[in-house]
Amino acid sequence: MHYRDRASAGRRLAASLEELRGTGAVVLGLPRGGVPVAHAVAHALGLPLDIVLVRKLGVPWHPELAMGAIGEGGARVLNEDVIRSSRVGSGDVARVERAESHELERRAHLLRSGRPALRLRDRTAVIVDDGMATGATAAVACQFARSAGANRVLVAVPIAMPEAVRRVQVVADRVVCPYTPDDLTGVGGAYADFHQLADAEVTELLDDRPDLTPHSGGS
Repeated sequence: MHYRDRASAGRRLAASLEELRGTGAVVLGLPRGGVPVAHAVAHALGLPLDIVLVRKLGVPWHPELAMGAIGEGGARVLNEDVIRSSRVGSGDVARVERAESHELERRAHLLRSGRPALRLRDRTAVIVDDGMATGATAAVACQFARSAGANRVLVAVPIAMPEAVRRVQVVADRVVCPYTPDDLTGVGGAYADFHQLADAEVTELLDDRPDLTPHSGGS
């Protein structure tokens, strides 16, 4: 195990992001698992915290394998290599995308609870997750941040597959990841505690955010 839990991983990750302290960058956690990591990063660096909602499009008979992802604002990325190797048809992709679109709307209503998204225009967006296996969700989050006007997009994760880092480097200005083992079989293998977070845990963390008022407003 490389990390005790997501919060400790976030505190360690923050040490690689010290140059962002005092810059007004916005830390964006990917619910659910990325939010505890992002919460720790935001508190360690004194930066505002928000979420960016993204849903993985899992292969129908192997849901943990991402064949793409969708996000807020119509952002969408497909992993053509996975689709081809898994022999997923266009109808399968469409069905999964419809289901995940409904879940995206449900999550937005539940997790935002009427709070406006933080303004990203002309700011640095720091997209944080608990790890990257394929990079599909992070790539969609980068799309969303740029469409919302961010002038710089960073992706910061405690652990990732090397191929995922290479993929996200194409769409992000910088990828920060201190642990990229070649033999990674799953993101959870790097954590002693990698429990499935409930929505209530996520909303509790979002209620405990660093100073939001000066930076709030629509994106």
